[in-house]
Amino acid sequence: MHRWRTDPAYARCIPFGLFIAMLVLAPYLWALGALGSSDAANWLVLGRGAIVALALAWFWPTYSELSRPASARPADWLLAAAGGIAVFLLWIWFDQDWAVLSRSVGFIPHDPEGGMDWFKALARLAGFALVVPLMEELFWRSFLLRWLERHDFLSVEPRQIGARAFFITAALFALEHDRWFAGVIAGAVYAALYIRSGNLWVPIAAHVVTNAVLGSWILYTQNWRFW
Repeated sequence: MHRWRTDPAYARCIPFGLFIAMLVLAPYLWALGALGSSDAANWLVLGRGAIVALALAWFWPTYSELSRPASARPADWLLAAAGGIAVFLLWIWFDQDWAVLSRSVGFIPHDPEGGMDWFKALARLAGFALVVPLMEELFWRSFLLRWLERHDFLSVEPRQIGARAFFITAALFALEHDRWFAGVIAGAVYAALYIRSGNLWVPIAAHVVTNAVLGSWILYTQNWRFW
């Protein structure tokens, strides 16, 4: 168990793997009748965020680049904010059928009477805006982007990452999301911020901005399909 907790690859892959496993499991639970209502499905989504958050907390001592980050310039943080907002705009703009792999009703945080359940809504927003960016950036940028450059990924400085790893990671990041076209641009933006700054907190910040603004927009407009 100690080796699992301190292994840098496990620490970056296991939270992401748990997230994907629970995404894959959900349709089978529906088919088996384990999720008998949309409310049960909503609780599964919230539970997924909580489990991933606990996994990140368990592995936190292993994330040395988060506890001892490289210095970033003010321009890097400004670009992170601008990039995060740009990705949000692209995400809601490219909602055409050709740019979407599949559609769903999304997460609808209603109570049994049809009103807004603010506990579920805010819990979903917290997981969406805080847990998901941290988990995904640790896997896609900190691990996979550098691992594709060299398997001893901790020895790879972000500025050493080449075009091959950049484009492969952006493409795979797109396939993780229903909105594949906006996803590939998002993956490229976050990777470019990481490579430019050398600091993982910069793409995490951009990703947080994207998801926080998107989640707030979803709650305001009730366009649940984006969730």
